[in-house]
Amino acid sequence: MIKNVDFIDKLRKSGLRPTRQRLKICEVLFDRENTFHFTINDLTKIISDKLSEKISLATVYNTVHAFKNKGYLKEISINSDKSYFDTNTTVHHHFFDEDTNELIDCDESNLEQVKIKNNITGKKINSVEVLIKVASDYQNQK
Repeated sequence: MIKNVDFIDKLRKSGLRPTRQRLKICEVLFDRENTFHFTINDLTKIISDKLSEKISLATVYNTVHAFKNKGYLKEISINSDKSYFDTNTTVHHHFFDEDTNELIDCDESNLEQVKIKNNITGKKINSVEVLIKVASDYQNQK
């Protein structure tokens, strides 16, 4: 279990004042054994339902983005208007289930090495992360 002092340190390093609401956000995000995928709205609902806390959407949004900018969270864009955040900031791949809107880590063993044949001139590749979108195959269920 992570202590409040660690949360306070994360908040301060992210340029945020460690308020009670932000400490609650840290508790939901970082006081867990498994990685966590979420949208801003998901996180707001979890905080409201599980912790019985009312934290404004703006506070959640600003805190999450400050953590992302500092490298404590990774943003995965699904499309132009939907992003998920991940507490696992290492380079890894994801499945996105379009039926359930769930983001799931994809184990390295599920992919062969990704080969990039061309790169943009003057640029180096920092990382390759694959997003695999899946949905029910209704044709095979008939």
